[in-house]
Amino acid sequence: MTNHPSVIVLGAGIVGVSIALQLQLRGRQTLLLDRQGPGEGTSFGNAGLIQREAVMPHPFPRALAKMLSYARNRSTEVYYRGTMLPRLAIPFMQYWYNSQQERHRAIARHYAALIIHCLDDHLALAGLAGATDLFRSGGWLQVHTHGESLDHALQEAAYKAEQFGVTYTALDTAQIAQMESALRPGLAGGIHWTQPLAVTDPHALTRAYLNYFTRLGGEFRTGNAQSIQRNHAAWRVQTAHGPIEGAELVIALGAWSPDLTRALGFHPPLFVKRGYHMHYSQPANPLCHAVLDADQGYMLAPMQRGIRLTTGAEFAHRDAPRSAVPLTRAEAQARQLLPGLGTRLDPEAWMGVRPCTPDMLPIIGPAPGQKGLWYAFGHCHQGLTLGPTTGRLLAEMMGGETPFTDPLPYRPERFV
Repeated sequence: MTNHPSVIVLGAGIVGVSIALQLQLRGRQTLLLDRQGPGEGTSFGNAGLIQREAVMPHPFPRALAKMLSYARNRSTEVYYRGTMLPRLAIPFMQYWYNSQQERHRAIARHYAALIIHCLDDHLALAGLAGATDLFRSGGWLQVHTHGESLDHALQEAAYKAEQFGVTYTALDTAQIAQMESALRPGLAGGIHWTQPLAVTDPHALTRAYLNYFTRLGGEFRTGNAQSIQRNHAAWRVQTAHGPIEGAELVIALGAWSPDLTRALGFHPPLFVKRGYHMHYSQPANPLCHAVLDADQGYMLAPMQRGIRLTTGAEFAHRDAPRSAVPLTRAEAQARQLLPGLGTRLDPEAWMGVRPCTPDMLPIIGPAPGQKGLWYAFGHCHQGLTLGPTTGRLLAEMMGGETPFTDPLPYRPERFV
């Protein structure tokens, strides 16, 4: 590669790798830069689902009982560090405002405009990269202990089906036992989301996309982007190994993106949700589908390494020390739901950081007032799901193509 690639992409998570690959497929000579290996950050630790059903982003709870439950800070679904509450007050108020039903449904239409393409976009890239063996069809299960929460979930599922073409099957107690006999008996019921694909190794999928990118002539470098600046007709990225320049630059660093955008006058109101995972040996009676305990807010997902337990959300400073609380709470609940859950396989819990926006939509598009600079971050829980779709949308915009969907709702300048 020459010293001046056409595009530099900062961030080698699933979003950044997908952007770089979509650009390289269109003939744009692309350099991908990250301080870690591909997919070793937040992309490493998800529940491994391509969530076609996730057309409605997670709303802020508006029911008083639920809010009081969170306020006591004893739930498995949400844990917060008290020192973070002052910092979170404004974004939480905005998030709460946007969670009102009609506003939330309007946001969902913009969200769904991306989500409905996720399966096709992943399958297209995985087919080219020779990685379709990492996908497992059959969807995933959402189970409920309480009938009231199940009734509410079924109402929402019916709305998703009617408005966005989501498919599902309502399950009663016996049907859950038939599908997953390893789960404890007596559950109120659940939902089988039938469209999503499960990824048996999310890290391997990101690496497969990266390997195909380099086979096409793209370049991956390890380095920390310490600063960026406009240098005549190019963008210069200063790294510990010296400067690199490119005609255009994409910032796709997830929760670390504001570290670079602030110097350019862009201060997106990101807040983070931290999450943990641990792998366990399979029970004698294996778990066949990923299972969400909807009343407690954690997930069990069978993967190549074992059963991955992903915790609820922790609200803490991005760089704060880890906490044992989220995994301790989630594991205690998981052993009740799946009594045969085996022993821990990892020496310590993995932790990742999800970047969230108050209006629940990712930031995708040209940087305000900065020619040749592009942003792609803020995907919250759906980075894995939306990586290839985000990459396609941004590549089409950068190449002057007609985008497959209106990019206006995701424009960065909505936060200027």
